[in-house]
Amino acid sequence: MTNSIQRRLLRWAGIFLLIYSIILTLSPAVRERSWDVTYRFTHWGGLITWGILIYIAHHVTTRNLQDHDPYIFPAAALLSGWGLLTIWRLDESFGLKQTTWLTISMLVFIAAMRAPHNLSFLRRYKYVLLVSGLILTAFTIFFGTNPLGIGPRLWLGVLGVYFQPSEPLKLLLVIYLAAYFADRPPTQLSALPLFIPTITLSGLALILLLVQRDLGTASIFIFIYTIMLFLATGKRRVLLISVLVLTTALLVGYFYVDIIHARVIGWINPWDDPSGRSYQIVQSLLAVANGGTIGRGPGMGSPLLVPVAISDFIFAAISEESGLVGTLGLLTTIWLILARGIIIAMRAADRFRRLLAAGITTYVGVQSLLIIGGNLRVLPLTGVTLPFVSYGGSSLLTSFVAVLILLIISTPEDSEPAALPDHKSYTLLAGLLGVGLAITALTSAWWAIARGPDLLNRTDNARRAISDRYVPRGEIVDRNNQPINITEGTSGSYARVYLYPDLAPITGYTHPVFGQAGLEASVDDYLRGLKGNPSSLLWWEHLLYGTPPPGLDVRISIDLALQTKADQLLGGHPGAILLMNAETGEILVMASHPTYDPNKLDEEGANLAQNLTAPLVNRATQGLYPAGTTMLPWVQARYGETQPSDDALRKYFKTLGFYQAPAINLPSAFDNSGNAIKDLRVSPLQMALAASALTNHGTMPVPHLSMAVNAPEQGWVVLAAEGEPTEIMQARAADEAALAFIVQGKPYWSHVGQASANDTVITWLVSGTLPNWGGTPLALVVTLEENNIFLAEYIREQLLGTIAK
Repeated sequence: MTNSIQRRLLRWAGIFLLIYSIILTLSPAVRERSWDVTYRFTHWGGLITWGILIYIAHHVTTRNLQDHDPYIFPAAALLSGWGLLTIWRLDESFGLKQTTWLTISMLVFIAAMRAPHNLSFLRRYKYVLLVSGLILTAFTIFFGTNPLGIGPRLWLGVLGVYFQPSEPLKLLLVIYLAAYFADRPPTQLSALPLFIPTITLSGLALILLLVQRDLGTASIFIFIYTIMLFLATGKRRVLLISVLVLTTALLVGYFYVDIIHARVIGWINPWDDPSGRSYQIVQSLLAVANGGTIGRGPGMGSPLLVPVAISDFIFAAISEESGLVGTLGLLTTIWLILARGIIIAMRAADRFRRLLAAGITTYVGVQSLLIIGGNLRVLPLTGVTLPFVSYGGSSLLTSFVAVLILLIISTPEDSEPAALPDHKSYTLLAGLLGVGLAITALTSAWWAIARGPDLLNRTDNARRAISDRYVPRGEIVDRNNQPINITEGTSGSYARVYLYPDLAPITGYTHPVFGQAGLEASVDDYLRGLKGNPSSLLWWEHLLYGTPPPGLDVRISIDLALQTKADQLLGGHPGAILLMNAETGEILVMASHPTYDPNKLDEEGANLAQNLTAPLVNRATQGLYPAGTTMLPWVQARYGETQPSDDALRKYFKTLGFYQAPAINLPSAFDNSGNAIKDLRVSPLQMALAASALTNHGTMPVPHLSMAVNAPEQGWVVLAAEGEPTEIMQARAADEAALAFIVQGKPYWSHVGQASANDTVITWLVSGTLPNWGGTPLALVVTLEENNIFLAEYIREQLLGTIAK
């Protein structure tokens, strides 16, 4: 029965890894959406090696260990194979090295299976084993190295082969503690002198690790010692004291140890410095969010954006490409090992084996929780490996030796299991490990589903830009379908091209380093194909490619011919021009100067934000200028020659929309101070809407910039404005006010006002077609950051004078 269960589980593990390998091979074709690509084949060597070794180990295990636990070895085999393929996917050179270490680990495993299975020598030579491990670990202080050339020197290296002594030291500590506590009856474990040897040797190990700044392993040692002591004594106060000691150590380290301080700060609020000390954890969370529910698919994500993805952050790499479904499967597999480990401990033939099995389970469980919790921001980062999964020969070899010991303990002997007077401590351990894994599962769901959309929309999420290289982004076109922003290139090299750079403060940009701005940001869901496409297409594209479908074109209300003329008229003068349909709110011209060229962001982007002329600011919607005498037409329309009070003006200006942001899908500013005429500041867009009311018989339209989207099935679909027109004054009063400012011999009214801001004269020109004009009602606003009435009137003549003839 045992053999058949293990065989079936290993068969399912092999089928899973086979499917994973096939998808990984085809992933370049899927990503490029072309069969003419270079396929991935190197990982097949790793899979075949894994399959041969696991097949041999299975037969050796079933032959030499009758009725052993049939679940632990398949679970360990699945984790090691999954990790191996992930490492091959991330870095082929490390994949080859991990395959070599897997071979060594399995050969040791197979050889040990053929040897006598008497564990008494571990108990007899506990001091020799632990001291040997301490000596090897101490050697790293003097002869240590790091395979990467930088970082802590925790490895011993010979002829290009590196070994980390602190990995087996964890297992040796478990063996020592299990043997020491088993040699003493529980009734004798209350005397402090009996603990002195364990405290001394464990403390020596901790000192060595702290000197090396191997804080992750030091934390594991503390947990192992605490839980082993708790299991040996059954006293819960041991756990409470240990929690207090760990908390105290964390607080002391936070204030006096720089690396602990940095990690705690990065853990508490990684968003304060996402590109600095918190870069790793932020990128890890972005990877989990990018995976979503079903993942991007093997080979389809961008896990290499996370530093040390092959080791410390391999859980995040798996999360991105396997999704929440994959991470739950991974956590379930780990829980299977832990649950069977506790069962093996409770059924062990003697107290030494019981403590040894429970200690090994603790070691695997605590180390898994520490690194997974660090990846998910449940715990501070510790920098340890994920057993069986992460790259690391020392870790992999130690993990399989631990499995070997568990399998030996699980094999029934002639005698009955040792008496277990109180099983509560083991039940509590199982509960704590289960709760820990449940918390990580819920946290994975939180980042992948609940917080996923917000995280993926962050400007520092480079995965968006990578996706844009493989999926064409929709175009932005003007009202006559003249292209403004387009995408050029082929799959894998798509790039955004801005055909009319002067419109950049409005249309914005999308860039892998500087994020998004303007319309490129506000209608991004359409341009990336996330909105406007059928849900079935979205689901299929995500399932097959891990990306959205091709983006949709967006038509805006800008008339490129008029826009070009306005930009030429404004030239090098700082300010803004707005020309809009006073009835529908469609914006025909929105100019903001100075402007910039988004095609040159790679060269100039870093300096734009510090440019004192603020070219990134859309002055038409974000610029707030003092109104000064510009408000005269509206005051006369409402009050005639009567002088209103400040309170009355505030209420009136609120009706005109000056104290709220216009309903437009662009970043907008507004004066929320409640100031009246003297200090009132308004944006050119707010002024244009108010001018539209005078032209449009007292009705203020809703600004409309994004007009339509080109859906794949329906064609051009109109996008509704973000509100409804509002009657802000009586039609007669509006008409009379407009006629009072008529330009002699012209079909439009006009008024020029000025104000002062920080020693700079602001020139306003507000104008619009007459109420009785038979053509399209138009409203015009010109704002100049200089004393230049002549230019403002010249712009009016060239725009309104040309259109309204």
